[in-house]
Amino acid sequence: MNIILLHGSWHGAWCWHKVAPHLQASGHRVHVPDLPAHGRNWRVARGRTRLSTMASHVCAILDGMEDPALMVAHSRGGIVASTVAEMRPHALYGTAYLAAYMLRNNERVADYFKKDTDSLVRPNIRVNKMALTDSLAEEAYQSALYADCSHADVELARSLLTPEPSLPAMTRLRLTDARYGSVPRHYIELTQDRAVSIALQRAMVANSPCQTVSTIDASHSAYFSRPQELADAILGIASHSANVTTLPESRHHVS
Repeated sequence: MNIILLHGSWHGAWCWHKVAPHLQASGHRVHVPDLPAHGRNWRVARGRTRLSTMASHVCAILDGMEDPALMVAHSRGGIVASTVAEMRPHALYGTAYLAAYMLRNNERVADYFKKDTDSLVRPNIRVNKMALTDSLAEEAYQSALYADCSHADVELARSLLTPEPSLPAMTRLRLTDARYGSVPRHYIELTQDRAVSIALQRAMVANSPCQTVSTIDASHSAYFSRPQELADAILGIASHSANVTTLPESRHHVS
C-alpha cells in the first residue's frame, strides 16, 4: 500500500525519519514530502503559501500513483489532509489524523487554537504579521512539542524547525459529505500532548466520528519518542483499510 506521511507546523519530511523505515520494512511504499514553504524549501513563498498550494502539492503525488494511498497527517497537517480528501477522494483508502486538526466544513485552525487552553503552543506562539508567518518560542520547544523526547531529538529539531506560513490556519475549510465525507477517517490520540491537547483531540473526534481511534501515551512528537508504537498504529490502520475498502473504480479530480 502507498502511505503518505504529512508533517505539521514548522517541521518537514525529516520528522518521520524513525517511522518510515518501520513501514517500509512491512512492505509499504512510503512517501514523505516536504510541504511547500517547509523543509529544504522553506524560504520559497513562505507567507504567501496558501492551504490550496499545500494540498495541490500532495494531490500531484497522488496523481503519480497507480494505486490509492493511506494518508497520515500530524498536527496542523490535518487541514492539508482534509483538503486533499476533498480534492482526491477516490485516490485515498483513508486519512489518519495523528493528534491533528480534524475540522468540519467552514471551520479553521485559528478558531480551535484560541479555545485550546491546555495547549502550551497558544501562549508561546510568535506571529510575524509582515511576513505572514508564525513560530514557536524556542524556550517552549521541549515542553510543548518534545516533552518525552531525547535531548538528541530536541537538538535535531532545534536545528531544523522553520517559520510556518500563517494563511492556511486562517483559512476556512471547504468540505462536502459527497467527497471528503466519503473518505474513511481514523484518529491516533496522543494522551500527553501539550500542543494539541487531548481534550481538543477528543472533541474533534466527537464532532467527526472515525472508523478507528488509537491511543498512544506520548507527547506531541510520538514519531520521535514512540516510533515503533506509532508505526504499529499506522500499520493497523493500513491493514484495516485494505480489508474493508474496495478499490475505487474511478479517480475524479477537482482543482
